[in-house]
Amino acid sequence: MDHTLATSGIRATIKADGAELCSLKNAEGLELLWQAGPAWPRHSPNLFPIVGKLKNDALRHQGKTYPMTQHGFARDMTFAWRERTTTSCTLDLTDDATSRQRFPFAFRLAISYAVDGADLNIRFEVTNTGDETLPASLGGHPAFNWPLLPGLPKESYGIHFSNVEPAPIRRLKGGLLRSKPEPTPIEGKFLALSEQLFADDAVILDHPASTGIRYAADRGPSIGLHWQGFRELGIWSKPDGAPFLCLEPWRGFASPLDFDGEFFDKPGIMKIEPGKTEVLSYRISVG
Repeated sequence: MDHTLATSGIRATIKADGAELCSLKNAEGLELLWQAGPAWPRHSPNLFPIVGKLKNDALRHQGKTYPMTQHGFARDMTFAWRERTTTSCTLDLTDDATSRQRFPFAFRLAISYAVDGADLNIRFEVTNTGDETLPASLGGHPAFNWPLLPGLPKESYGIHFSNVEPAPIRRLKGGLLRSKPEPTPIEGKFLALSEQLFADDAVILDHPASTGIRYAADRGPSIGLHWQGFRELGIWSKPDGAPFLCLEPWRGFASPLDFDGEFFDKPGIMKIEPGKTEVLSYRISVG
């Protein structure tokens, strides 16, 4: 079942499957979100309890191995509606016998959406409902149409960062994090977009100086993204002409190529104490 939130400036539709945003339209009714075409069958999956891949798709905990595929299982689970109004909604996912076969921890993941003017606010609350420390990662993965305005060339778009981004970036090999950083393609505060940029998979900022970006051309709609609590940023598209661009705030990242240890020791994860809640959020602003 879908639920639509609306103001005079924005219209957002969320579905219970994966608690996934599946439509985002501006005041003129133009669809800005990728509509899950054959090139990639998702819109804006929520990544939990991992971001990226684990080596051999295996999660290791206290001597046991659990199957854990890329980006985790939350995106493929049906969430329960907790609250629905015309401008906001909240969905919940809690551990059960099925989830514990893949992830042996107690948790509650609540995802809330709220519209305000031309903004969509997305809030994540990860609560440790168990009696041992909860190790987990979390990420957003919204895919926007590229180009946002039909007919504009893809190369007319770029990403403007809130701060200068001189730090090296990270790249993947076979879905795992390469050991050596690489020179950034960002010039100052600006990243020029082209399909060639993604010939080597995602561009990963593991220490971004910015907490906000704007994806835009010199005309037509734009997308602003601002985040709190997330520490990394992934930027991804398929290099074969797929007409979407993913802007992904992350708390965590794929396993390094040489890491095959206990999940608790994996770089980048949150460690949430029993009874505690970690809150992360991001805002999509339609310009």
